[in-house]
Amino acid sequence: MKHSHMHDHDIGGVQELKKIKIKLIVSIVITSLLMIGSMIPFDLSMVKNETVILLVATWLLAILKNKLVMLLLATIVQFWVGWKYYILAWQGLKKGKTNMFTLIALGTSVAYFYSLIAVLFESWFIKHGIPTYVYFEASSAIITFILMGSFLEARAKGRASSAIKELMNLQPQKARVLRDTGWVEIPVDDVQGGDIILIKPGEKIPVDGVIVEGDSSINESMVTGESIPVHKQKGAMVIGATVNLSGSFQMKATKVGTDTVLAQIINLVKKAQSSKVPIQNFVDVVSAYFVPAVIIAAIIAAIVWGVFGPEPKVVYSIVGAVSVLIIACPCALGLATPTSIMVAVSRGAKEGMLIKDARVFELGRKINVVVFDKTGTVTEGRQSVKDFRFVRDLSVFKNVEVDKVLDVKKYILSVIYTVEQLSGHPVSDAVIKYIGKPAFILQAKQFKAVSGLGVSAEVDGHHIAIGSEQLMEQEGVSVQEVQKCKLQWAEHARSISFVSIDKKLVAFFCLADTIRKEVKDTIARLKKMHIESVMITGDNEVSAAAVAKEVGISRFFARVLPEEKESYVKKLKSEGNIVAMVGDGINDAPALASADVGIAIGSGTDIALESADVALLQNNIALVPEIIMLSKVTMRNIWQNLAWAFGYNIVLIPVAAGLLYPLFGIMLSPMLAGAAMSFSSLSVVLNALRLKRVSLK
Repeated sequence: MKHSHMHDHDIGGVQELKKIKIKLIVSIVITSLLMIGSMIPFDLSMVKNETVILLVATWLLAILKNKLVMLLLATIVQFWVGWKYYILAWQGLKKGKTNMFTLIALGTSVAYFYSLIAVLFESWFIKHGIPTYVYFEASSAIITFILMGSFLEARAKGRASSAIKELMNLQPQKARVLRDTGWVEIPVDDVQGGDIILIKPGEKIPVDGVIVEGDSSINESMVTGESIPVHKQKGAMVIGATVNLSGSFQMKATKVGTDTVLAQIINLVKKAQSSKVPIQNFVDVVSAYFVPAVIIAAIIAAIVWGVFGPEPKVVYSIVGAVSVLIIACPCALGLATPTSIMVAVSRGAKEGMLIKDARVFELGRKINVVVFDKTGTVTEGRQSVKDFRFVRDLSVFKNVEVDKVLDVKKYILSVIYTVEQLSGHPVSDAVIKYIGKPAFILQAKQFKAVSGLGVSAEVDGHHIAIGSEQLMEQEGVSVQEVQKCKLQWAEHARSISFVSIDKKLVAFFCLADTIRKEVKDTIARLKKMHIESVMITGDNEVSAAAVAKEVGISRFFARVLPEEKESYVKKLKSEGNIVAMVGDGINDAPALASADVGIAIGSGTDIALESADVALLQNNIALVPEIIMLSKVTMRNIWQNLAWAFGYNIVLIPVAAGLLYPLFGIMLSPMLAGAAMSFSSLSVVLNALRLKRVSLK
């Protein structure tokens, strides 16, 4: 799995985005200047008190109103910024198709070249009584708004490739391999199947393999999502990119390069991301019919005015055709979608939802199944003590000071605290948090972490052991007394940690992963919206059923291996559902990427955030129904915009063509056509801005 190729690909995407960004900034600045020049009225007699600022402003305005300055500025936007649209329009025409870009190229060109002729032949225009109004700001505005949409799209694509780069970075670069001369450090890409590799504490495992000597605790959360480290002995499988915590061991490489679990996850993410369907551009479909209709209307207008119009026929013919093409120019159409999306994305960010792809709005409103990963999503992914009990007989102490014996329970808690604080294990942290401040300050000697099972130490001359049932077996401690409790707790997805002093059981803790407080309400709200919630977990059926029951989920999949999560999502999709997946770990990345909408929660790994379409920044899954609501209102807003933009075109094109002239003597001049177009665009923007205030509850 080489790194260089991917890096180049990523640089390409970044540079493309930079180019668009520069063009967009230039375009916005020029369009703003052209708007000021064309729309602010100017009359020297209005300047009463001649302050320096006012004189400078007047002078600048005079420059911006100069038609040659306007021509120069508009030329930059038309042919440097907008050249791409000419190419895209030409590509369409070569295939015999017209699309949105045909209309952009045609509309902006007509506005630009009409204005160019009006500047170059101004005296002729004046002589024949033709208005010399120019439309440079209109053509530049169209190109700017359309480019803004392209920029948002390119940014979403750039994010997708950085997800894969993040995954690449998880794999260590070097491996310590056994050769004839001893241990040698070599690049990971050169590791062969069958190589013996040495792994020290705190190091990442370079490739997949089997332990051949030694044992250790390994943090596999990046692959399994489960927060508790796993104890591995000789013969156990280990996965590349997971972290070795305590012991040192030797492993034999079994899968290297593109066969490793990490490489397969990268592959799944790549495939899922590239297979996503972009929004079927509704505007393009309509444009295929709309563009030819507009061109025909403009030609008919020109012919009718040329044949039947009053003198000068040529003037009326040009004005009629140009007015039709300017009115039809897709400024409002081009704005309809990107403006709503921009406002919706910023509204989402304000609420704590980072939406990274416009597809979310298209698919989000149709979601009918939400899949929740259990650990770290439904639950917080960290253990907490739910219950603690002492055994009935606590007469285990001899040779302990009298006052301590009088308060045996406080003493035992202090002993537990003293031992547990020497361990960095998540279970130990939960126990320390539960006990709080110990009553007695004690010292522990000969502390030992028994990998994957628990801890032991000497305190006040007593032998202390805290941990699982297997540890108690090793210590020769009977746990028979608590069997009934154990069975009862197992039904509630709770694990038990036992405490023995001098090989006698004195107390036991019941631990469970904490369920997020907002989960229950979120599931209930989704149910109200007629959306089914499904839970997916690597845990066993009993604990999965307990969590599902507690939060109100009726359908769940248990014992699901990390690499299988994606296939469960695909299975739900194949049943005809629109599926959202909510997860937090790397093991969720392929499932997040292949769901219709992938939602990552903020406390998760960066890679999950990168491969998802939406990242919940506040770690709050109550935002899941809000994403669906935001999608619904955004799509409704886009449809309103499109309906307005098309409706306005359909009504005003006949007026621009001169349909009202024979009846009322009304002729829509290109200047009024430009103003009407600006009004249409403004109304689209104002409608989109309503999304800032709409309720998502």
